[in-house]
Amino acid sequence: MDTTDKDAPRVVYEGRYQRMVVRGTWEYSERTHAGGLAAIILAVTPEDRILFVEQFRVPLQARTIEMPAGLVGDIDAGESIEASAIRELEEETGWTAERAEVLMIGPTSSGASSEKVAFVRATGLRKVGEGGGDGTEDITVHEVPRATAAAWLVRKMGEGYELDSKLWAGLWMIEHELDGTPRAP
Repeated sequence: MDTTDKDAPRVVYEGRYQRMVVRGTWEYSERTHAGGLAAIILAVTPEDRILFVEQFRVPLQARTIEMPAGLVGDIDAGESIEASAIRELEEETGWTAERAEVLMIGPTSSGASSEKVAFVRATGLRKVGEGGGDGTEDITVHEVPRATAAAWLVRKMGEGYELDSKLWAGLWMIEHELDGTPRAP
């Protein structure tokens, strides 16, 4: 691709967590923290319950159902994806994990943002607190039996909740290896 001065990125706004960039005819957002990466955590309790979080999201002006997630490197730029995922899991849900495994990394919305998301499988879960997020968040934790999780999500959608579409990819990754083979419980 030929890049000329007219195609050089131009920052038109920068805030604490995001900046708006114009490059040629494209307008998009970038994360301002190290790496521009978020982690979505696939977490199943020893009782075979999937952890979901509910919170009000200002851009949507609605309550959402999501898997626990957070920015990588927003507190410590040197923090690994795995360590960040375990920290966010504990902060949001009150559960910690012995291990975290990055399954894949990909763009969240390639036409609107440079941000990428890492799907991280957390295993060896243990309850250590109440969760609910940090002092600026109001997160409700839902522990939903794996066998009824998809139906529960559809019901929540019918109740007017916004559902992060990555939930469906996360459910698939809980049940399968990346090559499509079923995953042992």
